Amino acid sequence: MTFDAHLVLGVDLDAVCADYESAFRASVARRTGRDPAELRPQTVMDAYSEWGMSFPEFEDAHRRAVLEDRIFREMEPLPGVSEALWQLSDEGVWIRIITHRLIFNGAHEVSAADTAWWLDHHRIPYRDLCFIGDKPDVGADVYIDDSPRNIAGLRAAGRTAIVFDQPYNRDLAGPRVGSWSEITAFVLGLLEGRRAQLPLPLEDRP
Repeated sequence: MTFDAHLVLGVDLDAVCADYESAFRASVARRTGRDPAELRPQTVMDAYSEWGMSFPEFEDAHRRAVLEDRIFREMEPLPGVSEALWQLSDEGVWIRIITHRLIFNGAHEVSAADTAWWLDHHRIPYRDLCFIGDKPDVGADVYIDDSPRNIAGLRAAGRTAIVFDQPYNRDLAGPRVGSWSEITAFVLGLLEGRRAQLPLPLEDRP
């Protein structure tokens, strides 16, 4: 008889695996003729009002960045993400990518295809790829996310959610991580705890 210490990790993409903000900043600067240095790092989650953009302007800029500049294909991975997820996968963690990128009608094919290409190109291991806004509806044992709204929703639903540290989520309670090495250590600790609680196989019992 064998016992499974299987653990499903729900992983967000933008600002957790991929540097969405830098890619979007470059797109906005290029299209508006602004100096990228003028577009300071995001500190609030309200449609980049700090860049002088209204919500409709943000939506239009995001759509153009996705469809014309293909930022879901071009954005850089965050440091250590591939190595960390491979280590977790090799330890038996089930990687489930969960992202809310299918926002605009007419952009779904590009968004989905560029997301899959990016994951393969940057050697990100995963077993499931879920495009969904209501993340609690996707089963996972633990989630890693940066969005205050997502974290609140997951925790309200009784899910374990790790905060990936960003300036706009500093008011959220932990657990909190600031790098992929910290994520690896945290998840491996959960995995070891789960394994320690499993009953011994019958043949190993006295």
